Amino acid sequence: MSHPQTLVALSTAPIHSSLNDSLTHHAQIIGVELLPSQLDTNAPPYFSQRWTASSTIPPEARAVLREIASQHQSDLAFLSAAFKPHAIKVLAMDMDSTLINIECIDEIADFTGKKAAVSEITEATMRGEIKDFKESLRRRVKLLSGVSEDVLESIYQERLRPNPGAYELLNGAHERGLYTLLVSGGFTFFTEKLRVQLGFKQTQANTLEIIDGKLTGNVLGEIVDGAAKSMYVDQACQALGVSKAHAMTMGDGSNDLPMMHGSGLSIAYKAKPLVKEKADAAFDRVGLDAALLLIQ
Repeated sequence: MSHPQTLVALSTAPIHSSLNDSLTHHAQIIGVELLPSQLDTNAPPYFSQRWTASSTIPPEARAVLREIASQHQSDLAFLSAAFKPHAIKVLAMDMDSTLINIECIDEIADFTGKKAAVSEITEATMRGEIKDFKESLRRRVKLLSGVSEDVLESIYQERLRPNPGAYELLNGAHERGLYTLLVSGGFTFFTEKLRVQLGFKQTQANTLEIIDGKLTGNVLGEIVDGAAKSMYVDQACQALGVSKAHAMTMGDGSNDLPMMHGSGLSIAYKAKPLVKEKADAAFDRVGLDAALLLIQ
């Protein structure tokens, strides 16, 4: 059974009426009526427009509508009829290339002259071409053997930057009383610093083994992969006495899909095509804090 849903366009500039015309026209072709329910609302620094769809937009049509929105410099979200913005209690997000601007492991490798080799494995993994994240991570970390731990601090100070809207997103989430969780297939060295910097309630990541001030090329303990990310989101929800439908999740790679699946609102941030296809919202232009517009 197909249910009505809400479409939301988000942009960094006023939304032109031509977007409404284009989306409405294509929706008619697939037998769906779009009714504007909120026009050009200015919520600095973003602009939004909402429509109520007469039925659920099928996956193949969502991709086309997103491309139309892209041509109008806008991002598009598809909110289900069951979605309740005020019911969101948890914000769970990935770190590398989602919360922050870099893939930390690639930057560490850059100091060894092995960035190309590590980046190749990273990209294949994030696209979903390498299915075993644990094996992928072990292969990449092995290439880091002998790197000084001072390199980690240099990367944090010189290269790592929160993505646009990160501070505003976390501040807004905490003002709303959300439990904030940073769950990463990256490393605790960075997640702990970001926990302090941005105020996350909880962080989960992998621990690099360091002996005599140098990386050994090994990861300590259980590796945080896609399944583990999902488990930590589930646990956070259970601790609050709510279901995963009360969580908002954000990621960019295929190992984020398990935690995004079944969440109340999933957002793909400058993500791989597979992740955009599965996510409720895809942000390519707006900042992370635009997510707050979807839960107000």
